[in-house]
Amino acid sequence: MSTNFRTDLAMERLEIEGNPHLSGIEQEEYEKEGIRVSSLRIQSEEASARLQKPVGTYVTVDVTPFRSVSVNFEGELSVVSEELAKLVPKEGTVLVAGLGNSDITPDAIGPQTAAGVLATRHFHGSETAKVLPDLRPVAVIAPGVLGKTGIETAEIIRSVCDFIRPSAVIAIDALASSHVDRLGCTVQISDTGISPGSGVQNKRKELSRETLGVPVVALGIPTVVDMGTIAENLSELELKEPAECTGYMVTPREIDVIIKQAAQTLSLAVNKALQPMLTLEEIMGLTQ
Repeated sequence: MSTNFRTDLAMERLEIEGNPHLSGIEQEEYEKEGIRVSSLRIQSEEASARLQKPVGTYVTVDVTPFRSVSVNFEGELSVVSEELAKLVPKEGTVLVAGLGNSDITPDAIGPQTAAGVLATRHFHGSETAKVLPDLRPVAVIAPGVLGKTGIETAEIIRSVCDFIRPSAVIAIDALASSHVDRLGCTVQISDTGISPGSGVQNKRKELSRETLGVPVVALGIPTVVDMGTIAENLSELELKEPAECTGYMVTPREIDVIIKQAAQTLSLAVNKALQPMLTLEEIMGLTQ
């Protein structure tokens, strides 16, 4: 299989590599709440180079397609929340950054998710802190995109980090997949950081521990497939000849519903991971 397939999913990179027993890789699959979870740990620089992904942990959660209503919504929410909480430091302020362009629907998952995250850092010393003293300090930002602000996303977030000194950053962004059947039904969580805009082929300066000085946990769902990847898939199936399709991104027709549903799930999962003492009903009451 070609190694030119475009994908942000680590599990797909391993599939493309075609060697599930690659040295320097540790895999684990398990079920929680009836939901399949796959964990991939890249442990060596050699494996990192082969998979074109940084050394670190990548967790993939298969959920009900966000275009439909899940009968196991609370179970899926719980699993995503628990897997996210494993990668985030237990104490200290957390900065949640919703990356992407709110005017481009497939790229709007970051800003829409950020809008539903409970910001609590400003509660310190307030009446709210007296009523809910165990709230973890959380700051939320949707920095926009370079084309609108004239400022690199990494520069904005680094400036905020320098000022508020969080213990970690959770960066939420759109991802790209190499398979259309993974769009809007896969959640990837990793502790390796992220390159803003990668899901819509507009890669900018990365957000990582190296660039921000704090751990960066990336959270996202695939919303697009590169048309060139689709053409190559079809070519390998001998259905058509390879075509010049680079530069085109394909997204489901229900993408507006997918983004809305996914943003609700991801924001609730972030809130639950960061404020475990609150019930789902309390979180929804504070954010709606």
